[in-house]
Amino acid sequence: MKVLVTGFEPFGGDATNASADAVAALAASWAGPDELVTAVLPVEFDQVRAADGPLLRLLDEHRPDVVLAVGLAAGVTQVRVEQVAINLMDARIPDNGGAQPIDAPVADGGPDARFATLPVKAAVAAVRAAGIPAGVTYSAGTYVCNATFYALQHALAERPGVLSGFVHVPRTTEEVGGEVSASALSDGGEAHLPLEAVARALEIVVRTTLAAARGEVTEPTVPAGAVH
Repeated sequence: MKVLVTGFEPFGGDATNASADAVAALAASWAGPDELVTAVLPVEFDQVRAADGPLLRLLDEHRPDVVLAVGLAAGVTQVRVEQVAINLMDARIPDNGGAQPIDAPVADGGPDARFATLPVKAAVAAVRAAGIPAGVTYSAGTYVCNATFYALQHALAERPGVLSGFVHVPRTTEEVGGEVSASALSDGGEAHLPLEAVARALEIVVRTTLAAARGEVTEPTVPAGAVH
């Protein structure tokens, strides 16, 4: 099988982006046997959702069986496997191309929401079993991460055999200059996880999804929601 995993370039004045760093680390440690393709996407609304943009070109070029998009969620203390993307762009800050859409759809005429097709709860359980903090979340925001997630699921709605979704990761320990540890830290400053742990979490999500594609893993019927 073929897997596509994407991260993002830096944005908002940052020098690096933990999502791209983790995807690079995943690629460096990947031992197969499935083929892994990785890419770094621009933090631009128009680019990630355009028919001739890099995301949809990657889908057409590689025809992957599994797709995982990865983005940064600064301040979180766990790896977050997203359940749903909404058809809304509402940017608090401009993207890297200077665009700042407000209350605009990701896809004109598209449904209000698109759901992940990878085994979200099974993936979270597997990441937690490895000792890495993880959870299911139900909002990917309204910035470029959500737009990418929605555009991905919207494009793949016509390819029902592809399992896909989105993962948000914290900043890395190496990025913030914290002390490396196996669990999320704040050190009185920004929450973070070691790069090795973030990359390992991504590998677990990918391998759990591959197992699901082969019929070896099913989504458990367990609660993962929040009261508010």
